Amino acid sequence: MSDRTPLVSGTHHAAIICSDYERSKRFYVETLGLEVIAEAYREARRSHKLDLKLPDGSRIELFSFPDSPPRPSYPEACGLRHLAFRVDELEVAIRRLQEHGVAVEPVRVDEYTGQRFTFFADPDGLPLELYERIRGSDSMKQER
Repeated sequence: MSDRTPLVSGTHHAAIICSDYERSKRFYVETLGLEVIAEAYREARRSHKLDLKLPDGSRIELFSFPDSPPRPSYPEACGLRHLAFRVDELEVAIRRLQEHGVAVEPVRVDEYTGQRFTFFADPDGLPLELYERIRGSDSMKQER
């Protein structure tokens, strides 16, 4: 590996800690349609862990821990700002979220790429984004 070769080759997973495991599990599985890979309850930690797969092979690990502090979001705290999902058709994804009672912000256009996106939140208020795929491209190079 040379100094110019990227150290990482992609995203493997994002880990999310939720306050209500069953509610969040329904959201990520039923509303977002993610595939369950594995699920476990870890008695020693009094913690659930749910491994979810996205169609591109990346994953989300959903955890529950007793007495987790709330995530500071507003005003935005330093650290990971949001998790963005790529979608083929933004309107279709928005309609599906709204059919499940999820509030979705108005669609915006990225001032640098011209691509359309919107935000919504998971049951704990974690900011999530839908970013419309560039038509005819599997590359993220043109996306932000």
